[in-house]
Amino acid sequence: MLIRTVALAAALLITNTATWAHHAFAAEFDVKKPIKLRGKVTKMEWINPHAWIHIDVTDESGMVHDWMIECGAPNGLLRRGFTKASLPVGTEILVTGWRAKDDSFRANGSDITLPDGKTLFLGSSNTDGAK
Repeated sequence: MLIRTVALAAALLITNTATWAHHAFAAEFDVKKPIKLRGKVTKMEWINPHAWIHIDVTDESGMVHDWMIECGAPNGLLRRGFTKASLPVGTEILVTGWRAKDDSFRANGSDITLPDGKTLFLGSSNTDGAK
């Protein structure tokens, strides 16, 4: 009986953690706030459930902000031909996507354009197709 109780508690904890960690697009990002960002890659995080690209973006006043761009799952990016070597630190990219509702320096990425003009789909969780 104790083993069943512990197993059930562990299963519930794992399920609740996964549910909490993953979210719908509309929970954090605003489809009415499309954004284009040009910046240099500072870091790429290949973590589940979403990969993250960090870029330094210089605004009109000359201030540099570290933006976090949410991507799809690493496995989905790999299936599209996006690898860890695709974005070396220092690469300048253009990101299109949608800004966070709280106006923080975070966005849900739709696409990135590399210096050679190649465009990669980031696996946005925006399912309404707005661009």
